[in-house]
Amino acid sequence: MAEAPPTSVRPLEVDDVRVTIDGQRILRGVSLTVAAGECVALMGPNGSGKSTLVRSIVGVRRPTSGAVRLYGRDMAGRRSSVPWPRLGYVPQRASAGSGVPATAREVVAAGDLAGWRWRPRSGADARARAALARVGLDDRENDPVHVLSGGQQQRVLVARALVRDPDLLVLDEPLSAMDSASQRATTDLLADFTARGGAVVVVLHEPGPLAPLLDRAVVLRHGAVVHDGAPPPPAPGHDEPDHRHHHHEDTTEDAPARAVLEPGAPLPAPRGAI
Repeated sequence: MAEAPPTSVRPLEVDDVRVTIDGQRILRGVSLTVAAGECVALMGPNGSGKSTLVRSIVGVRRPTSGAVRLYGRDMAGRRSSVPWPRLGYVPQRASAGSGVPATAREVVAAGDLAGWRWRPRSGADARARAALARVGLDDRENDPVHVLSGGQQQRVLVARALVRDPDLLVLDEPLSAMDSASQRATTDLLADFTARGGAVVVVLHEPGPLAPLLDRAVVLRHGAVVHDGAPPPPAPGHDEPDHRHHHHEDTTEDAPARAVLEPGAPLPAPRGAI
């Protein structure tokens, strides 16, 4: 991680964000903050606006109004002023094995790119190997991603986010398709990340194995925040160690954004940024 920021600067601030797409209001004045060392769940039913909010947070979808600030910097500002390397993003597993065939190490090394950087820094391969070791896949670095299991593909995406040594992680259903051992390893990794001052925003349908890590849950419904506080209890059976969480929110507005979220693509700057 980079040097810890001043305590007055929050890793993430979402201020009255509204998004309208093709005349349809998707987000209706969403506000939330995430502090250093905090793990916040983003929850809500399908169609509640979670995907649109995540895309606004990572710079893919520019808000119609309102602001998203990463360590005090407006993400709609100049591309070079946004601290992109401090942000790590883990999409749903469905993105991991698609697109141009690549090895696990190549996918992870691509995470060293940012919205303003089009070439990996020197030593990208070594950092990729180290990130794969953190998720327990250092022995699979030369394997094509498409031959890995679903859980292993998801761990490759976690490693890709970690290769930048970020301070803020945004994860979309990170435990989907993982077996119980992978879930425990990922939970332990996130616990260590927040213990060292990292901030986490994680999209979940149920708290599941991550429940002990959650400081707060922000629940969306119809594009608005209806709860910001203690995480809700899991539904019966959803807190079992072997429960598989296969939830994939898909809305019409997601389709144009999917291509830029494929592994190997740099995290894009907000639309219209200069």
